[in-house]
Amino acid sequence: MPAIQWRPEVNAMTTPQSWRILAVPRNSAGIEDIAADIARQHPNFSTADILTILRAEDKAVQARLLNGEQVTKEGSWSWSVSFTGRLNRPDDPLPPLDECLQVNVRISPPFAKAIRQAAHAERLPAREKQPLISAARDALLGLNNVLNPDGLLQLGGRNLAFDPQQPGSQCLIKGTESGSAVQSRFVQIENSGIMLMPDLPAQSNPWNNEYTISVSTRYSEHGTLRTGSYAQMLRSPLTLSGLGQPDPPEQGILSGKESSPHVSVIGGSLAADEMLRIQVILDPRKNVLLFSLLDMKENGRAGTAVTVTANGEHTLPGFADAAVSSLAVRVNDYAALKKMVRSSYSGRLVDILKVETDQQG
Repeated sequence: MPAIQWRPEVNAMTTPQSWRILAVPRNSAGIEDIAADIARQHPNFSTADILTILRAEDKAVQARLLNGEQVTKEGSWSWSVSFTGRLNRPDDPLPPLDECLQVNVRISPPFAKAIRQAAHAERLPAREKQPLISAARDALLGLNNVLNPDGLLQLGGRNLAFDPQQPGSQCLIKGTESGSAVQSRFVQIENSGIMLMPDLPAQSNPWNNEYTISVSTRYSEHGTLRTGSYAQMLRSPLTLSGLGQPDPPEQGILSGKESSPHVSVIGGSLAADEMLRIQVILDPRKNVLLFSLLDMKENGRAGTAVTVTANGEHTLPGFADAAVSSLAVRVNDYAALKKMVRSSYSGRLVDILKVETDQQG
């Protein structure tokens, strides 16, 4: 009997630990496979003819959508278009369509219900034993997913113990743009956790502050080398100097491995040097980005959020009693930033900024 395969997978985002139910596809079927399936059930039609019809359906649906219609395939799914973004005035022009026009596909409840009623599930064994990094925290700043070269990184999980003297066994920090560094300054190495003073590899640009971390180990003398990587990205603090000068330099933030920054700090108003955080949240209801300044404690003080919907300059207000009363930023690539926040950071991206009034060097 056909069955949907699944297995338990550790959910590194929950405390206490839990397991998510992971569907495991048997294979990937394309339009040619679907056409062949239909041809077997309807031998009066050739696979080539059915394939032509399926491809023609895509073009027919597109034509209806381009005519401003909603297309409903009774008993299965429907297509429609929508717009994202915001207008400041009712007579403002529409933003470019490649930025604001969305195509939506909705599965009909009867179709989903029929699948659930006919489905059978087959449980697969959990993955083989391997290192699992479920948490990463900087002990000095007390913040998660922060890679502070002046701090102490605490990794939590299971099956993490390894011998740094054994060939291949290591803890590796790797830049998403370039560079990698095998770690050597350990305070503690145990199955349930590792504590180390991190060495960060150099990357090409100052804004390339995104890293991954992994642990490789053998569970027996001649066992297979197994590697586990932390599911979240780690980010190191960025130093912004010269903001107190009349013509401060532009400095990139909130980026990944890119050769040019998604966002640049272009100015600010500050009374003294300060360490703070800048946060970008994807609002799923309005499909916009919300920028704000935060203090250095989770759930601490926060400045008023600023809605950003496109490239351009924005001023972010500081939080209560902050030495930085405002920070001026320019969004250089809104689409890429939004994609990164959604895909790589689960809707929330935070950078730590060391804001300094004087120009360094």
